[in-house]
Amino acid sequence: MQGSSNGVTRREALGVLGTSALGLTLIGTTVFADEGRSGRLSQVLPKFTAPSRSILARLLDDPAYSGRIPANAVAELTKNENTAVDKLMLDLLSLAQSYSSAPISNFYVGAIVRGASGDLYTGANIEIPGQCLGFAVHAEQSACSNAYMHEEQAITALAVGGAPCGHCRQFINEMSPDGEILILTPDKPPAKLSSLLPAAFGPSALGMKHGALPVPHTNLSPGGYSGGPEIFHALQAACRSYAPYSSSPSGVAIRTMKGRFHRGSYIENVAFNPSLSPLETALAALIAGGDDYSSISAVGLVEAQGAKISQRPVTEIVLKAIAPSAKFFYSAAPY
Repeated sequence: MQGSSNGVTRREALGVLGTSALGLTLIGTTVFADEGRSGRLSQVLPKFTAPSRSILARLLDDPAYSGRIPANAVAELTKNENTAVDKLMLDLLSLAQSYSSAPISNFYVGAIVRGASGDLYTGANIEIPGQCLGFAVHAEQSACSNAYMHEEQAITALAVGGAPCGHCRQFINEMSPDGEILILTPDKPPAKLSSLLPAAFGPSALGMKHGALPVPHTNLSPGGYSGGPEIFHALQAACRSYAPYSSSPSGVAIRTMKGRFHRGSYIENVAFNPSLSPLETALAALIAGGDDYSSISAVGLVEAQGAKISQRPVTEIVLKAIAPSAKFFYSAAPY
């Protein structure tokens, strides 16, 4: 979640987004989580041309939409808007922000990341009612995890309404320990992450040769457990975990009422606390895809057998808060 830098406060950054798009009365209402979401694009992106809104409407109306704007659509948008990709990312922040779920802070944040593929990925901050603040997902984390779950090879730029907080700078650094990711904010010159996080504490401090990207693949087996599709999809997510510090890969799969699956891999951080649990990553995917907590019907969790840490207790606790009627499936897989 962005903080303040160079005299721009968090509230001022929010105001930039609010006045440029939805306005404060609509911010944080997750306006695309229901039917007819494409019809509201004129409110969210009033300065965009009709052809551009048409492109985005087609993406949003796709039942498989996952918060990803493909590179070919990005090229069309920049052409239609007669703008550069960096500026387009900033202009799309209000779209990302509209997915924010912040019932505790009422502070709504959106972020956009650009992958090496040229695809753009949206993210928004997520807060869990009644749960500790440490389980919140910052918008920058959400967008980065979106790119991660789409198996981007690298992240080249991140746009957000104000300079990222220290927590997010640390998380972003795990995605690109060389500090070359470009941070884009409104009315400020682009800045490399290395300039915002000098003398960074990175993966090399604990003996790692690279960061979270490219996405690693871990060999986990079902262990003879004949689980349903929730376990199958959770196992796939667990096999894509980035857990070099605990050696405790895990994955979550959320099944919606309509039968759609949103997967989340565990993404660790060298500083430990900014790590994203697999449930947090899956919830970010759920919201980026236009679903919400009320759509959750079942959740599967797979983690390594005998791992140093377990995701099971926190997963069950949070599920009781956001989807108490959802079925929960668990499997410990040989590693």
